[in-house]
Amino acid sequence: MQTELKVMSARAVKSAVSSIAVEFTRASGCAVAFDFAPVGTLENRLAAGEVADIVILSKSAIAALDSAGKLISASVRALGRTSIGVCVRDGATMPDISTPEAFQALLISARAISVSDPAIGGTSAVYLPRLFERLGLTAALEPKLRRQKGGGGEVAQCVVRGEAEIGMTFISEMLPIPGVTVAGPLPALYGNDTTYCAALPLSGRLPAQAAAFIALLRQPETAAAWTAAGFVQP
Repeated sequence: MQTELKVMSARAVKSAVSSIAVEFTRASGCAVAFDFAPVGTLENRLAAGEVADIVILSKSAIAALDSAGKLISASVRALGRTSIGVCVRDGATMPDISTPEAFQALLISARAISVSDPAIGGTSAVYLPRLFERLGLTAALEPKLRRQKGGGGEVAQCVVRGEAEIGMTFISEMLPIPGVTVAGPLPALYGNDTTYCAALPLSGRLPAQAAAFIALLRQPETAAAWTAAGFVQP
């Protein structure tokens, strides 16, 4: 008999949901087993028939699953919104990213830039190459990019190791990493704020416990965990 919830979740929300799950387990006695991966990876696994009690994905990915009849539509809940930002190693000079012009100048002047590998299918990993193309900087930046296959945490760790001057991914993935400082979000003109949502798959095996966990993720007492993780709640 299943004794824990299986949650297939985007990595961007890891810090917030992991801390909230500790309180949920303490209060309910139901354990929570997270399977964190890039959104694209999780979409592929769900399409291949993998099952979970809860899915936490970008709003667009949740909408696609719902349209495909894979979710209990009434269970969908928006959890929070986060932005792509820039981090530097602790103690480094904080870069100016306050305007589109300053941000572009930073990209051009940076020796090396840590980003997620688009092959992993993460939201920021897919977005940033499109942004670089939009700016006409694809060729200029290509030699500087240090692509990380492990997601946003590895983007920040690459900066900690001194292998890149700046890292770019979701702020929520960089904040928990010791040794980096988040300079802030990309200028609004270039931003790609993403809202993450939770939902119950039709294949879920513990719907009552899963619904209770999603409800806790939206309670006022858990708001601080989302704020600390770099999210703005709806």
